[in-house]
Amino acid sequence: MMLEGWRWYGPNDPVSLDDVRQAGASDIVSALHQVPIGEAWTRKAVEERKNFIENGQPGRSQLTWSVVESIPIPDDVKRLGAKAAKSIEAWIASLEAVATSGIKIICYNFMPVVDWCRTDLEWELPNGARALRFDQDRFAAFELHILERPAAVQEYSPEQQARARKLFEKMSQADIDYLIMVIASALPGSTTEPMTIPQFRDKLDAYRDITPKILRQHLAEFLARVAPVAEQLGVSLTLHPDDPPRPLFGLPRIASTAEDYQALFDAVPSKANGICLCTGSLGVRAENNLPAMAERFGPRIGFAHLRATRREADGLSFHESDHLDGDVDMIAVLKALLKESARRSPDERIVFRPDHGHRMLDDLAATRRTNPGYTAIGRLRGLAELRGAIRAIEHQ
Repeated sequence: MMLEGWRWYGPNDPVSLDDVRQAGASDIVSALHQVPIGEAWTRKAVEERKNFIENGQPGRSQLTWSVVESIPIPDDVKRLGAKAAKSIEAWIASLEAVATSGIKIICYNFMPVVDWCRTDLEWELPNGARALRFDQDRFAAFELHILERPAAVQEYSPEQQARARKLFEKMSQADIDYLIMVIASALPGSTTEPMTIPQFRDKLDAYRDITPKILRQHLAEFLARVAPVAEQLGVSLTLHPDDPPRPLFGLPRIASTAEDYQALFDAVPSKANGICLCTGSLGVRAENNLPAMAERFGPRIGFAHLRATRREADGLSFHESDHLDGDVDMIAVLKALLKESARRSPDERIVFRPDHGHRMLDDLAATRRTNPGYTAIGRLRGLAELRGAIRAIEHQ
């Protein structure tokens, strides 16, 4: 009832297309990561990558490039909205190149300055596997003592500031450099540019007058121009939620709750205006009811990231858990998605992918290169768990 996807970063991805086949996935989620942000994709470049994925290994199990994740939205669109006309037109050109090649789902995000954010890429779990983690105290130490964002002091309690200070004082230069790398240097799949600390400060300063209302308006202006083109081409635009789903660095975040998405759908009602249901991102926020969101926004869900996160005792820290064992009621979410996908025609089925697998087993070897969150074995486990749950639900 749903199509099994797999995020693949292109020919240099340490996970090969044969690895994807052996995991059992059929649909590739990818992008032209080599194209600079803001530059239009060409139909030739899209076709070359599509041919590589779908026809590059004759005799192998068929793979289909069905989701683009992502065509990055340039920074000036987020800051200026419709006034960033040149960047919007370049984005539309990329959209048209993708659609002409038969790819009908585009995932994107509208997070300013930073994309998805973590403080640890190799946090050891009790079983010895490694997970991605967001530690609020480490984040506070970065904001207060490395980035030195002036307004940050007002946003932390004396107790939080004390913990951050104590943590920072224990850090070596290597620890500091690692934290800068993790937060500022654009993790795999990020749609923002790597930054030095001075560049980071300059970026934040450029957003000093951008409120949530203004950022939401700029997104609506972008979609007002883009969605009609997508609708005409039969493309679904799926907005990925903020990760984590709350303001960071004093920046507004506008895709963190059901109310955020409803406001966007009300502003731009085009059927092309959709959601990427990322259960891990949205699940970090305790008030987000993921099964209810899957039912409420079902017709607008073209793509789903299925992963689970575990909120920690402070309510702000979290880590990536096993796909069926976090704070997300994954079974209930799957039931809602399967029900929605089943009512659609075969060429409109929801594509999902396992997301942010643990680093485990042979992927832990020092000689094994992996992208943080995008290991082969961890996602293989996640996909197997999800596939088993889906089969069980389908046979109830």
